[in-house]
Amino acid sequence: MAFKIDFEDGNAVEWTATETGLRAETQTDYTPTIYANADAPTLDELAAELAARCDVVATAREHFRPAFRREPTTVLRIDVDSIDRIRPLGGWLRRSRRPGEIRLFNVDFSPQFRYCLEEGVEPVPERPLRVLELTHPGPGAPTTPVEQLQVDGERVSAGPAELLARLQERLDATDPDVLALSTGELVPALVETAESVDQPFQLGRRAGYEQLASASTYGSYGQVGHSPARYDVPGRVLVDHSNTFFYRETNLDGCLDLVARSQKPLQELSWASIGNVLTAIQIREALDRGVLVPWKSWRHEFPKSMRQLHEADRGGFTFAPQVGVHEDVHELDFSSLYPNIIRTRNISPETIRCDCHDSADVPGLGYSICDEPGYLPDVLGPIIDDRDAIKAEIKATDDPEREATLAGQSAALKWILVSCFGYQGFSNAKFGRIECHEAINAYAREIILDGKERLEATGWQVVHGIVDSLWVTAREGAEQTPLDSVTATVTDETGIRLEHEAVYDWIAFVPLRNSESGALTKYFGRRRDGSYKYRGIECRQRSTAPFVADCQHALIETFDRTRDPEAVCGELARWIDRLDADAVDPDRLTITSRTSKELDEYDQRTRTTAALERRLAAGYDQFPGQDVCYVVVDDTKAGRDRVRLAHEKGSGYDSEFYRNRLLRAAESVLSPIGWRVADIDAYLDDREAATLGRFRT
Repeated sequence: MAFKIDFEDGNAVEWTATETGLRAETQTDYTPTIYANADAPTLDELAAELAARCDVVATAREHFRPAFRREPTTVLRIDVDSIDRIRPLGGWLRRSRRPGEIRLFNVDFSPQFRYCLEEGVEPVPERPLRVLELTHPGPGAPTTPVEQLQVDGERVSAGPAELLARLQERLDATDPDVLALSTGELVPALVETAESVDQPFQLGRRAGYEQLASASTYGSYGQVGHSPARYDVPGRVLVDHSNTFFYRETNLDGCLDLVARSQKPLQELSWASIGNVLTAIQIREALDRGVLVPWKSWRHEFPKSMRQLHEADRGGFTFAPQVGVHEDVHELDFSSLYPNIIRTRNISPETIRCDCHDSADVPGLGYSICDEPGYLPDVLGPIIDDRDAIKAEIKATDDPEREATLAGQSAALKWILVSCFGYQGFSNAKFGRIECHEAINAYAREIILDGKERLEATGWQVVHGIVDSLWVTAREGAEQTPLDSVTATVTDETGIRLEHEAVYDWIAFVPLRNSESGALTKYFGRRRDGSYKYRGIECRQRSTAPFVADCQHALIETFDRTRDPEAVCGELARWIDRLDADAVDPDRLTITSRTSKELDEYDQRTRTTAALERRLAAGYDQFPGQDVCYVVVDDTKAGRDRVRLAHEKGSGYDSEFYRNRLLRAAESVLSPIGWRVADIDAYLDDREAATLGRFRT
């Protein structure tokens, strides 16, 4: 089947990767379709008005369900002249009547996804896709003329004409189906470079390229992000590493697994968010059931009592961790807890608080849930089962290539399952409902508390718990029921499998930096198999310099061997000595910070603003939501001389600044046993004084 759909002069071109080659077929009779729902007189008026529009091919009456649990009703089918006229026509239709007088459906599908849905195309390639990696090695967006490039990791540095000739030769020889670019801006930069030297060059399988969307800045869950401009070339999928989630977090096999489930072609899936792909899977299920997809989702929130409002406004249950180092700890996880709650409790937008039931099913909230099977459990069920099967095959296989394929597929499904719960509370979700979100949380709280009670009743002590995970150790002076027996009992009682995830020789729960209370998501430990697990501490934070992360790993290993804070401080001193001796590669001191505003919008002058000033002074663009990478060279300064950009030449750095970062990392390791920065600093000072004393003697 076609793995890529192009639109040329109003026609659709299907590109199919076959075992014997490549096939391109042009479909000249494709007309995309949207639907309108209103009372009969209004539909008659609309049909007459649309007949006069040149961008409408035809209209007809058809019967579809406007929502789940709704009977089929008469809607107006509107066949549109071309894919790029759908949004303008939808906007005109909305403005043509009073708000709420007409409802529009199937309007905001992405182009390739729409084509596949309407034409019944499964966009899964018939053979493995060939991938070519193109990386621009310089900082910032590539500028014309392009004179440096990495092609599948091989550096090409030459004049524009020679570089283009060598790249074209590689394209012709490998004939890739997928171009994985470090940035989509390579597309216009390479084409403009070819024009500047008047040299034939073709990045796609046909000439030309198209800009599909401009760059934009957006906010999501309190974070500012940047979406780069998107481009397209004929006959090849473009994957932009700077604008992809699934390709970065999984691999090509994981992406293609989601392509098969969502019917969203690879190029559109590569830049899509998790919620966008989950919505695509839900849309496919809805259309299979004869349900149209609303353009603007509107699901009113049901009336609630004050008690229900209070109970509903809660998240998952988290136990305060017992700060310290605990021996022989078992980690237990409820398998895909939230998706399995949806599945086993039949939670779906059309089943929650339905009209046909008046029971109090949801614990603490009293919401009723219909007995009729919901569509959301039907959507998630195969994903849950398939991921379980994939995980089992990963454990059984000894083939590295097969394991990599399975790992990508498992990771892709994990992200869909992780997001399905939160997406129910998203205001713009096509099929979401806030009551689903609330009910899932209520069941999760009950399940984790019931699990805790069962474990404690059988001789185990819970030392920490987060939403779907429990860490337990044998309670002193009590007889323990074997964990396999306890987890089997909890599984039977809850209907959701409680898995024995790992055994730790020891695990340390870290206190808050300025408190003795435990930090909920900061811990580290050594599993029984010898591997370490780190969560929330500096080595897991994206802003941490690699040198600091390496140091913290070494400190944890020292702590594991000795359990001696003085030995850990001795190891720390060796890392500080390297700093003071200017023996650290500056690249290992790079700090990555995500910007959230334009430079002139910051109220305080920070290291990030200093790096921004430096980038802008060097002529590089910087948009809110993008990362800036720098080395601190003099933290006492306030201007751009405070830092050096990661790509700039130089070997100097502020050793005192990085010393303080090492101290903070060491505090995370030693604070579970009571040592704070002041204690560590005092020990280092005493050690230095003792060393100097011996030297004088």
